[in-house]
Amino acid sequence: MNQNSIKLYLLLPILSFACNPATEEPAGLESVFNKINNEVLENSKAYETLKESTEVIGHRLTGSENGAQAEEYTFNKFKEYGFEDVVFDEFEVEAWARGSVSMSIMGGGSSEDVKVVSLGHSPVEAAVELEIVDFGNGLRADYEANPGGATNKIPLVYIGILPNSEEGLKNLHRSEKTALAREFGALGIIIINQVDGGVLLTGTASVTGSLLDIPAVCIGKEDGLALKNRLQTETLMAKIEMTNSSDVIKARNVIATLPGSELPNEKIIVGGHLDSWDLATGAIDNGIGSFAILDMARTFIANELKPKRSVQFIMFMGEEQGLLGSKQLVNKWVESGEIQNVKYMMNIDMTGNPIGFNPGGREEAAEFFRELGGVINAIDTTFQNTFRNAAGLHSDHQPFLLEGIPIISMNSNLDRAIYRCYHSDCDSFDLVNEEHIRNTVRFGTMALYGIANADQLPAAKMDSEATKQFVTDQGLKEKLILGNDWRWD
Repeated sequence: MNQNSIKLYLLLPILSFACNPATEEPAGLESVFNKINNEVLENSKAYETLKESTEVIGHRLTGSENGAQAEEYTFNKFKEYGFEDVVFDEFEVEAWARGSVSMSIMGGGSSEDVKVVSLGHSPVEAAVELEIVDFGNGLRADYEANPGGATNKIPLVYIGILPNSEEGLKNLHRSEKTALAREFGALGIIIINQVDGGVLLTGTASVTGSLLDIPAVCIGKEDGLALKNRLQTETLMAKIEMTNSSDVIKARNVIATLPGSELPNEKIIVGGHLDSWDLATGAIDNGIGSFAILDMARTFIANELKPKRSVQFIMFMGEEQGLLGSKQLVNKWVESGEIQNVKYMMNIDMTGNPIGFNPGGREEAAEFFRELGGVINAIDTTFQNTFRNAAGLHSDHQPFLLEGIPIISMNSNLDRAIYRCYHSDCDSFDLVNEEHIRNTVRFGTMALYGIANADQLPAAKMDSEATKQFVTDQGLKEKLILGNDWRWD
C-alpha cells in the first residue's frame, strides 16, 4: 500500500482493514496512536530517568551493588507509574567481574607494554607467554587454511571483517571467535577493535556464559594493525597476565504485567536488558532501550490503554554475560508450560530513533508490519517505515526465538559515531539524544499496542522441527553450535 492509499484509508473509518485483517481499523489505530503521540511528546520520562540512574547508580553490572540498585530503581518506577502486578524474577548465576590485566609484546630483543582490556569470562587467574599468530578475521576458514597453526599459541584476530577480505564473508560474535580459537588449540586470544582512536571494547568472550580456560583480551585498532604488520616479518611473543573474579550471585529480572482485556492468558513480551558493562554507565547499551521500555509502560497506564492481550514489560539482567536472565526465565516457562502463552516477543536493545521494523525473518508477518508502519508513518514521517526481515542472535530475544516464538524489533537510526563507544569507557549519558529516546517510546508504544490488540497475530509459534528449519535457513546453525545452543541432531 502506498502513502496516498494509507492517508485515504485513514479517512474511511467505516471500512475494514481489508488488506490486513490482523489489525483493527486504521482509523481506530490512528486515534489511539495520536493519543500516544501527544502524551509522550508532552510527558515522556525516559530521558530524565536514564539521566538520574546514570548519575545516582552508574553502571549496572549484573551481580554488583550497582546492578541491584538498578533492579530496585525500575521496580519502584513501575509501581510509581501505576502497575499493580510488578515482580522480581530472581535467579542465581555465576557472575564475572574484572580485576587487573597487562600485556607485553616481545620480539627482536625488546619488550613493549600494550594497553588492553580483559574480555568477559576470562579466567580468574591467567599468566601465559606464547607466540602470536595472525589469523585474520578469526573465522573457521582462517584456521582451516593454517592447520595446527593456532595450537598452543595466541591468535590475533579482527573483531569485524577486515577491509579487502573476500566478499560475502559472514562475521562472528567475539565469543564465537574465541570458541573457534579454543577449538583449534589456542591458549589465548587477542581481538583487535575496529574503532579508531585506541578505543578498547569489553564484553563477554564466552558463548555459554561460563568461565573460559584461556585469557581473552581486546586491544585498540591502531595497536592491533601495527602488530599485524610486524607479524609479517617478525616472530612475536605475548605475555598476558590477569586476575578476575567469579562468584555465584543472585540477580533479578523485573517484570510488570498489564492484563489483557479479552485474552489475558495470551502474552506479548516487550523486553530489553537493564544490565550493562562496568567501564562506563551503559547509557546507550542498553540504557536507551531499557529506559524507553520503562516509559512505554508509563505511557500505557497514562493513556489507559487496555489491549486485548496481556503485555509484560521485562527488564532483563545478565544479558551482557550470556543472556543469563532471559535464558533462565524462558527455561522456567518451558518447564511450567507458561511458554505456550507467550505469543510474541519485542526486543529493544540499543534501539534509538527507530524508523522501521524487522519481523525477525518471519515472511508471513511482513505485510502486517508494513501496514502497521504505514499507520505510524501517517502520524509522523520521522518513522520512515523502512523494512528488513532477518533473524539474529546475542540479545534477549534469542531464547524466545529458539522456542519458535515470533520476534519483532525496530530499525534504529542513530548516528554511527555513537557505536564507537559500544562496550567501552565512553558509553556515557552525554551520547543520549532526548528526541531520539522519546521517538523510541512513541513508536515503540504504537507498535506494541498494534500487536497486542490485533484480531489475529501476524505470526504463530513454530514447533521444534519448524524452528530448526527456520534458524538453519536464517544462517544461524554454526553460531548456535558454537554457543552450545543447537538443540537438534
